[in-house]
Order: sequence, then C-alpha cells, then structure tokens
Amino acid sequence: MIFIEESFHTFKPTEKKAAEFILQNPNEAVNLSIQKLAERAEVSEASIIRLAKKMNCTGFKDLKLKLAYELAKSEHKTEQYEDIPDDGSIKSYIQSISQNNIQAIENTMVLLSEETIEKAISLIADARMIAVYGIGASAIIAQDFKQKLTRINYWCESAIDGDTQLTVSANLGPRDVVFGISYSGLTKDICDSVALAKENGTKVITLTKSGDNVLSLMGDACLYTTSLERNIRSGATSSRIAQLNVIDILFAGITRANKERNIEALERTRKAVGRSKREK
Repeated sequence: MIFIEESFHTFKPTEKKAAEFILQNPNEAVNLSIQKLAERAEVSEASIIRLAKKMNCTGFKDLKLKLAYELAKSEHKTEQYEDIPDDGSIKSYIQSISQNNIQAIENTMVLLSEETIEKAISLIADARMIAVYGIGASAIIAQDFKQKLTRINYWCESAIDGDTQLTVSANLGPRDVVFGISYSGLTKDICDSVALAKENGTKVITLTKSGDNVLSLMGDACLYTTSLERNIRSGATSSRIAQLNVIDILFAGITRANKERNIEALERTRKAVGRSKREK
C-alpha cells in the first residue's frame, strides 16, 4: 500500500499503529467497520479518522475505497518495481521502466482528490498571473506547465532557480497564484519562495509526494503524487512521469473552463508555430 507507506513518517504514534495494522492486514481492514478496525488496531476511532484525512481521504469510507482499489490492482500485478534491472537486456529495460511509470500513475490516481483538482483549476483559471516553481527534475515539470498555459494565453512564469523564484514572489499579490513543485516537499529555495508569496496574499498550489511536508502545509490546494523509486541510482524517473500526468489533468481542466476561447488560442498558436516551421 504505497500511498500509506510514503506518508508513514508523518503520522502520530496512534496513527502509525492503525497504519501498521492496515499494512499487515489489508484484506481484513477493508472489510471492517471503523469501530472494529479501531478495536483490532487498539486505537481510537478518532485516530483512524485523522489517518484518513492525512491520506487525503474525505473520511473512513473513502480510505476503504482507496484500500480496496489498491488490493484489486495488486491482484493483477505480476511485475514488481525494479530500480535498475539486473538483466542487461534491452527487453528488460523496456518492461521494467514502462511498468514503473504505469504503476506510478496508477498509484497517484488513488491520491488525487477531485475536489482539490477542481479547486486548483479554479485558482489558475481566475488568476492574473501564475508563477510555477521547480528545481532540478521538477524544473522540467514547471517549464512544461508554462508552455501549456502560454498556448492558451495565460500569463505564466516558470522560475527554476532560487534567486529568480524569490524575485518573482516579491512581486506577487492576492490576484496571483504560485505553484510550487517539489516531490520531497522540502526543497528550501522553493519553500522560501512560496512562503514569501504567501505573505503577500498569493494563493498557493503545491505538488509533492503524499503526506504533510513543509511545502504542502502552505498550500491552498495540495496535490500529491507517489512513485516507487527506492534507490538514488534511478533519479526522478517514475515520480516525474506521475507529476507530468497531474499537469496534463490540470491543463485539460483549465482548457475546458473556458473551452471556446482556449481552443481558439490553441489553434492560433498551432498555426503560428506551423508557419515558422514551414519557413525554415
């Protein structure tokens, strides 16, 4: 149950106790009432409710639905995550990397809240300007989102280093949105820049791994992804794919929010780029 495991370090002692029972007995837990689960885990019902909230669930029933989804998915999985295949064949790389990316997207779907996605779309659609921050691998995600929003004529700036992020944040205000992207949620430059923007009344969207972290605790709309990367050798591989998938979801929602205008903008930019290519 990767969505529980990744947030485990953020739990309080009683929440950890409940999480440990669920992780060790998932098939039993999914069929228990909250009263029975509390009794079996030797915790209070309130601890289980708090655990569900930390898992970005609306309540205990939602937690059980996510748990059931994970169980159903695992029954059909024959492949396990592999950081870098021991088998040096090209076939093994194709299979393992593709499977890792698929699993990262599927696991992230469990964490995504429809309400939070809707809120993030609304904040961006109504913003004067959107500032997107990412460093390292997350910078790629930030630049991808800027490119997408620029296509539909939104004022979007991507900042991929600390000094630029602080400079942009100093000029943001209540009509703007800052979007901080950091898988760990602990990247200091991004956290400092988002904090400065928040002081100015700017609305905050975050995209991090599941569970509370420095960045997500500042968010007005907190989006989460999960990956299966276990080893530093792999770098940001499946986590990057999961983040890009969330960006695509947001972009589709923003485009739909004012569909006629945005489709026209997409067509104008497509023609402009196409003309440039023909002239070369």
